[in-house]
Amino acid sequence: MSASIWRLAVRSEFSAAHALRHYQGKCEALHGHNFAVEVTVEGEKLAERTELLMDFKEIKERLKTVLERLDHQDLNQLQAFGLHNPSSENIAAWIFQELKPLFADQPARLHSVSVSEKSAQTATYLEL
Repeated sequence: MSASIWRLAVRSEFSAAHALRHYQGKCEALHGHNFAVEVTVEGEKLAERTELLMDFKEIKERLKTVLERLDHQDLNQLQAFGLHNPSSENIAAWIFQELKPLFADQPARLHSVSVSEKSAQTATYLEL
């Protein structure tokens, strides 16, 4: 017998500047992006009355509280990226770590966070 699972995804964005240390190219200079973020949550059981895994609005609200801390910032100046480059990979991991406890009391658990600087490339972080 196979198990059922649902995954929900929400998207948002934030604007910020960063410089990639030790990059040895144009991106080592301070520059900005409108970063796109996608958060995916998953779970095995829908709520009995609503037949929803989780309200999209609730996922968006949790994401918003985290992204507000990055929006219109120089990411290199934030403590979170003092030791780690503010690359898309590390931004995705940081958002995941900040979001994870916000889903601890929910039927849906955090599955992954993806960050894109441009629509053609995405970095995704998840924990197995």
